[in-house]
Amino acid sequence: MVWFLGLGITGVVLLALSLVFDGLLEGAFGGAPAGVLEGWLSLPVVAGFTAMTGFGGAIALGTGLAGPAGAAGVGAVAGMGAGWLTYRFSRALMRDRTDVAPSTADLLGTSGKVVTAIPADGFGEVLLRLAGQPLKCAARSAEPVARGAEVWVEAVPTGTSVVVRPVER
Repeated sequence: MVWFLGLGITGVVLLALSLVFDGLLEGAFGGAPAGVLEGWLSLPVVAGFTAMTGFGGAIALGTGLAGPAGAAGVGAVAGMGAGWLTYRFSRALMRDRTDVAPSTADLLGTSGKVVTAIPADGFGEVLLRLAGQPLKCAARSAEPVARGAEVWVEAVPTGTSVVVRPVER
């Protein structure tokens, strides 16, 4: 029983280490044919296999389901299942793509509200929305724009300033 529990705890420790040393085993078998071992010898897969082999064997031995040899077999089957699931989940997470991060160029053509009046050919401030988040920018306009007026962004010269025009309704 102690051996199985030790193996299970070792697997959990390996899993914790995989958070710090991710990719440690990935290059260890560079001589293998391309793609054969890819992902299967990652630290999370080895840790999942080791932990479930130990804990599965301990459960089988502790419940009296099997003797030491049978418990080792049950643990190995449970470990292979956990390793396979870890591999599949990690591959699914690796394929997950995120949207492109918004940039200040996405402000072009958006509307906003003036929070500090904009004098003619001077600077004021506008409140815009970028990806649903409020963004306060310095703003210039060819004509004066009063506080609270709605404006359209015509240009984005820098990451913190915009050129606007009042919305005509």
